[in-house]
Amino acid sequence: MKREIARPYPDGRCFYCGPDNPQGLGLRFYHDEATAETSTEYLPEERFVGQGDILHGAIQMGLLDELMGWACYVHTGEMAVTTDMRFKFRRPLYIAGTPVRAACRVTGRDGPKVHMVAELVDAVGVVCLTATGTYHILPPERFEAVVRAKPPVSG
Repeated sequence: MKREIARPYPDGRCFYCGPDNPQGLGLRFYHDEATAETSTEYLPEERFVGQGDILHGAIQMGLLDELMGWACYVHTGEMAVTTDMRFKFRRPLYIAGTPVRAACRVTGRDGPKVHMVAELVDAVGVVCLTATGTYHILPPERFEAVVRAKPPVSG
């Protein structure tokens, strides 16, 4: 049975999932225990066009990166950061007024490293982008230090 995942992130400004970001996508994520799959749907917006009517590749890659972070959290109950991602663009993903679906499965865990595969599929079921990723689980205090750190000011 598919259920919506409660947002684990305290900051609501995330571009992909943050409810407090008026420029963001406001994605919601779901997990299906029967298939062990984490997923989201997104209606591509014209403002993210690349060339022609193709959804910009950076937005596509970001969708899968965000999804993998949520899948890692569902699988482990812990926060993690991206350490490695590999993408394969298989077909153009056109902005066509129809939602696309992103789905992810955890394929394994090696200590603090969680390995996943994901895909982005258009409205007619064509796989347009695939990815593999590794996320590194951080203890809560380390995760907090990473996300709250301020970048150095250049002068």
